[in-house]
Amino acid sequence: MTSMQSLPTVGSCSATSCAYNESSTCHAGAITVAGDNAACGTFVEISFRGGVDAGGVVGACHRSECKFNDKLECTASSVQVGAGKDVADCLTYEAR
Repeated sequence: MTSMQSLPTVGSCSATSCAYNESSTCHAGAITVAGDNAACGTFVEISFRGGVDAGGVVGACHRSECKFNDKLECTASSVQVGAGKDVADCLTYEAR
């Protein structure tokens, strides 16, 4: 199991309509990557900004066929989130 200190960071996020996005930086405590398009499951559009002071990390990845997935943990050093098939997809996702 991965320790909290070694969770990969969200290096950048271009989903500017997300409530956790401030200046292309993710401020969610931890995101979950899931769904058919490796979507950021933490993406939310609401009328205010939220999150933590530090940048976000990848807390879980449900895409078991991703080459960076090891027991539902992301092993990439950092991920990029942005528009793919959805508004906020993990652009670092790669099938094995």
